[in-house]
Amino acid sequence: MKNPTQGNAAPIVPPRPQGRLKAALDSDIFYSWRRSPVTIIATVVALALILMAVLAPWIAPYDPFDPSSLNLMDGFTPPMTENQFTGSTYLLGTDNQGRDMLSSIMYGSRISLFVGAMATAFAITLGVSLGLVAGYNGGMIDGVIMRIADIQLSFPGILIALLIFGIARGVIPANQQESMAIWVLIIAIGLSNWAQFARTVRGATMVERQKDYVSAAQIMGVHPFLILLRHVLPNVLGPVLVIGTIGLALAIIEEATLSFLGVGVPPTQPSLGTLIRIGQQFLFSGEWWILLFPAVTLILLALSVNLLGDWLRDALNPKLR
Repeated sequence: MKNPTQGNAAPIVPPRPQGRLKAALDSDIFYSWRRSPVTIIATVVALALILMAVLAPWIAPYDPFDPSSLNLMDGFTPPMTENQFTGSTYLLGTDNQGRDMLSSIMYGSRISLFVGAMATAFAITLGVSLGLVAGYNGGMIDGVIMRIADIQLSFPGILIALLIFGIARGVIPANQQESMAIWVLIIAIGLSNWAQFARTVRGATMVERQKDYVSAAQIMGVHPFLILLRHVLPNVLGPVLVIGTIGLALAIIEEATLSFLGVGVPPTQPSLGTLIRIGQQFLFSGEWWILLFPAVTLILLALSVNLLGDWLRDALNPKLR
């Protein structure tokens, strides 16, 4: 027999996209964003630099890594100055090989963002996984993971990345080192930054483990992996997003530092750090633009992402709303 209450029940209508957009615009996070001029400027700058890097193959005036398009007679052309030999004019000038600096910065930002984003994603994945396991299980597993994290945090991240990069260079065959350099750099930066994510997630997991919904899932016989994945993980992601945003800026700077030291990406795929290293060689000979423009781009990119991370930390903190 049909339940009479079932016929009167209203059907469940999924929320419309317009309703979701209105809810997002009315949220506390968007209100906090539009009330902060510094955050708005940081968002615009970060989006402009990211789009410039992503769309570099289509919007860059030249391909700076195509040897057939280079003319050594265009070398050392100052910004917005006509070259006396070729008559060409470049907005940000050229380097010693005649490469357009604007195009080089676009392609260099593309590599720096890719390495920074992939290294941060790797660090988050590793750190969150180990933090969940340590916080939920406790005991010896927790002790071993946290002691490894403590040991790693006692050393500067750049030294750990240099060590990992050096070990990888000794293991990988010489004919594959250049093709694997970017991925080795991603792993090196990621392994040097996972500990902070693990410690944060471990502390949040220990708090969530004591709550009733976790106890109820355990009584129902839910597998611990599903408890961590479906119940605990969504409740510990807030701090991870904040640290991850700030960690992205640090990973970009760390990649630039390694490339500046000559142990980063190969010369055939120069990043912002490599461009800065090249420009540093000509700073005192008068070609200041080769160093200045990549350095300013790196500063703007790291600073804008860092400011967004600071804003996200305050926006997700109920005590600061």
